[in-house]
Amino acid sequence: MTVWIDTHCHLDAPEFDPDRDAVRQDARARGVAHCVIPAVERSNWSTARELAHRHGDSYALGIHPLYTGRAEDGDLDRLADELVQHRADPRLVAVGEIGLDYFVSGLDPARQERFYRAQLQLARRFDLPVILHVRRSADKLLKGLRELPVQGGIAHAFNGSLQQAQAFVAMGFKLGFGGAATYDRALQLRRLAAQLPEDVLVMETDAPDIQPHWIYTTAAQRAEGQPQGRNAPGELPRIGEVVAQLRGCTAQSLAQATTRNSKAALPGLAGLVP
Repeated sequence: MTVWIDTHCHLDAPEFDPDRDAVRQDARARGVAHCVIPAVERSNWSTARELAHRHGDSYALGIHPLYTGRAEDGDLDRLADELVQHRADPRLVAVGEIGLDYFVSGLDPARQERFYRAQLQLARRFDLPVILHVRRSADKLLKGLRELPVQGGIAHAFNGSLQQAQAFVAMGFKLGFGGAATYDRALQLRRLAAQLPEDVLVMETDAPDIQPHWIYTTAAQRAEGQPQGRNAPGELPRIGEVVAQLRGCTAQSLAQATTRNSKAALPGLAGLVP
C-alpha cells in the first residue's frame, strides 16, 4: 500500500466530535500513516497533544492568525511555558499554526503581525520549525522570516506565485498542497503543483477544511439543504493521485518523495515515521 503523511490535519476540530477515532482509523486503512495536528489557540493545545499521542501522530503548538483577536496577550507567555514543559516530547514537531491572514475581514493586521513575530522568536528560542498560515500574506510572511529566520518548516496551503514559492524554499520551507489542487479552475496552483521540483512538495488535507472537488458543495446546493462536505485525512491518497497526475508520475513515487520532504521540513517526524 502507498503510504502518505498528512502534514496538516485539524483532527481536534468539532466537526470530528461524532466519530474522530473512526476517521483516523479509516485514514490509516487508506494508507495515511501519520498526521500532523497543528493547534490554533490556547484552548486546544492540550487536545492536539492528547490526540497525537492517542493515534501515534504528532502536533504543533501555536496561535493561528484568525484567533489573535480573541487571544490574550499573556497567551504568548503561556505558549512559551508549554514549549518549555513539553520540549522533550518527541511528538511536538513545530510551532504552529502561525502566520498572517489578509483575506478574512475584521482582523487587526498589527495584532496579527505582533503574534506572528513573537511566535517566530519562540521557534528560534526552541529551535523548532514553523507551520505557516499563508493567505494573501506571502510577502509579509517572508519579510518576517528574513528578519527573524527560523530553521524552516511548511508553508501550509501555499497558493502564491512562483517567485514567492522560490523565496520560501530558499528559506528552508516546503510547500503544502491539498484539496485546492483538485479544482480544474485553480490554474496557477495546478501549474505550481506540476512544475515545482519534487523535493519541495508536501501533502496535506487541512481537514475538515479545504475540501477536494468531490466533497465540496456549492452555495446553491447548501441553500437547498445539502450540508457542506467534510474533508478528512482519508481523502489524502485521492488528492495525492490528482497531484501525481498533474506531475506525470505515479502516486507511489509522489508519496515517497513527499514523505522524505515532510521529514526534512519537520525533522521530528524522522523518529516517528518509519
